[in-house]
Amino acid sequence: MNIGVDIGGTNIRAGIESGGSITRQNRTLLSNKHSLSDTLGQLMDVIRPLTAYPVKGIGIGVPSVVDVNKGIVYNVMNIPSWEEVALRDIVEKEFNLPVSVNNDVNCFVLGEHRFGLARKFSSVIGMAIGTGLGSGIIIDNHLYAGRNCGAGEIGMLPYKDSVLENYVCSRFFEDSLGIDAFAAHEAALKGSAKAIEVWEEFGVHLGAVIKAIMYTYDPEAIVLGGSIAKANQFFEESMLASIQDFAFPESLKRLILLNSQNENIALLGAAALLDA
Repeated sequence: MNIGVDIGGTNIRAGIESGGSITRQNRTLLSNKHSLSDTLGQLMDVIRPLTAYPVKGIGIGVPSVVDVNKGIVYNVMNIPSWEEVALRDIVEKEFNLPVSVNNDVNCFVLGEHRFGLARKFSSVIGMAIGTGLGSGIIIDNHLYAGRNCGAGEIGMLPYKDSVLENYVCSRFFEDSLGIDAFAAHEAALKGSAKAIEVWEEFGVHLGAVIKAIMYTYDPEAIVLGGSIAKANQFFEESMLASIQDFAFPESLKRLILLNSQNENIALLGAAALLDA
């Protein structure tokens, strides 16, 4: 058994992976994010009770660029005190267990590949859509992070007057409707014609991301995750329509599009880092 940890900009979750499921899960709401010592203390408090069980190691997913070899995280999203943190060494020293650190979306796709919807595919892209847009890559059954853990940042590709991410994340709804994606989803569920129209436009932009992924990686499957993916009923039709002009129709026919179902999949992927 390994401990999996998912560090977000709002909270920290940790649990033990056992038999492909997460057990004994702990979580805490991050507070005083401008203090490195306070936030690290919260991280240790979430992990510590789990080390009482016979675990082999600790895997940690972080929303940032990661020096995977050294376990150093840089400029962690929404935690301003984490500009450069030797996270692996700090956690290993605290618990005397092997630790592996990687980007959170890499953990998401690894979780889907090892334990989730993508188990039968050797090449898959996992895409997390929420506050931002991130992608994780599995090629020939191996996690591929690139030299600087920056592979898969499709959202940074130029698009219209900006980059793809600005059209495929919560910011798009804030710019279009003046509300975040969660509120936009609620409005669409209540029948707001304007909200539904914006979700349909969102689907067109998401289709552009999928085509970029196809041209770049040509995977067997793409798994959509993150909070925004839960609103797929409002963007799926326009998304599928927008990818029909993909240059290689046979490749498009073979592509499998999946919607993540397991809320603990990133924890499972983090736990699997020790064996990746």
